[in-house]
Amino acid sequence: MDVTSPFAEEVEQLRAGGVPGASGRLRDLFDWLAERGPQAESASQDAIAREVFGQDGAEADDATVRVYVHRLRKKLEDHYAAQGTGGVQVVLPQGTYALRLEGAGTSDSPRRDKPKSDSQPFHPGTLTYAGIALALLAAIALFAGWFHRDAAPNAMWQPLAASDRPVLVVLGDYYIYGEIDPVRPEFSRLIRDFRVDSAADLAALQEAEPERYDLAEDVGLNYLPFSSAYGLQSVMPVLAAMGREVEVIPASQLQPDMLNRYDLVYVGLLSGMGMLESQVFAGSSLQVGESYDELVDRQSGEEWVSDEARTLPSPVTYTDHAYVSRFALSTGAQVLVIASERETGLRGISTIVVSPDLPAAIAQAAASGPFETLVQVTGQQGADLDNRVILARPRD
Repeated sequence: MDVTSPFAEEVEQLRAGGVPGASGRLRDLFDWLAERGPQAESASQDAIAREVFGQDGAEADDATVRVYVHRLRKKLEDHYAAQGTGGVQVVLPQGTYALRLEGAGTSDSPRRDKPKSDSQPFHPGTLTYAGIALALLAAIALFAGWFHRDAAPNAMWQPLAASDRPVLVVLGDYYIYGEIDPVRPEFSRLIRDFRVDSAADLAALQEAEPERYDLAEDVGLNYLPFSSAYGLQSVMPVLAAMGREVEVIPASQLQPDMLNRYDLVYVGLLSGMGMLESQVFAGSSLQVGESYDELVDRQSGEEWVSDEARTLPSPVTYTDHAYVSRFALSTGAQVLVIASERETGLRGISTIVVSPDLPAAIAQAAASGPFETLVQVTGQQGADLDNRVILARPRD
């Protein structure tokens, strides 16, 4: 490498700024690639595993190479993003295991590597499905509310009707991130991980568990369950009849300070509550079991498990479970939760919670104060066929 070239000068600036670190594998990879210069052919994974990480033959680990190449690429991108545009940049292009110099007027003009694959199964940041779906659902629900303003609130809704706070309808949604293979993008995939509910969660896990999450990237995707439409269609007319100011947001956008200003109505699956989950089950006699397909009685240990996922494709009947609860937070906010383990339960409970003729057990529990109820919904290929109340009792 010519130590007087613009490439060499920028490499030294990066080292002095600690971008690749002072030592360790990332620094070793950066130094090795820098020594090869900006005109070098893209290295092979085997060469990097052998010459940088000291792995030979059967010990060579392609995954390790891809992880560290990805980490170095992100370090460089973040460094230059923080500096702003302009000037020369040392880059590590996608699909290339070689450093390049970019910037007008440099003598080390970057060679253009042919991408190893043009396959791009998705384009990060181009579309937020939850945002579009939410706008459509909200519009449909508002029309439903406008044309059914005479839907009188039953006993379940009375504390909200008596409140003067605006109502925030919170829809359970799901954050999706991408696991992007920098060398073989055709093998990239979208992942739903219950540990990851936001870009901030992903960043924290990348820091805590880099070997597992370092190929992960925020791609700007969330999704809403289809059953949310049934929930909104039922809920909005009741809120319209109250004459309340209503906003609709996904659970991923709920902020703690909102609990000081709004009453909340949650509509969605148990797994989509996000930050609300701890509030909902703190005073409950139930808890989520090993999965979000399961609710467990804290005292008796009795379990109620959804069969929907195992039997949905077949014409046999199955059971799902809906959970409804109403309570007040220390902030004074009234919270009404309309949730279920799977889609069929939410579809079935949506009409029950707004009926003027609530099942007697639910009406009695709702009239006495904070309460919770569990309803078994029988389904067949997504359709809700029947329901029965399993329990209805006070809660803290």
